[in-house]
Amino acid sequence: MPKLKTRKAAAKRVKITAKKKLMRRETGQGHFNARETGQATRSKRDDSQVFKTDAKNILLNLPYGN
Repeated sequence: MPKLKTRKAAAKRVKITAKKKLMRRETGQGHFNARETGQATRSKRDDSQVFKTDAKNILLNLPYGN
């Protein structure tokens, strides 16, 4: 049986933790950040967890991620 191909677009957007949780970057980091409040700027620095319902669909595109 041949190897399965990973969807690279999905693989670049999420990281899988040791406990199989999917982490993603916060959105809206590209530009116009000078007008953001300090709290909004600091919250964009941290990764956030993908919702469990979305994680099931993302993992279908990452055959060797789970």
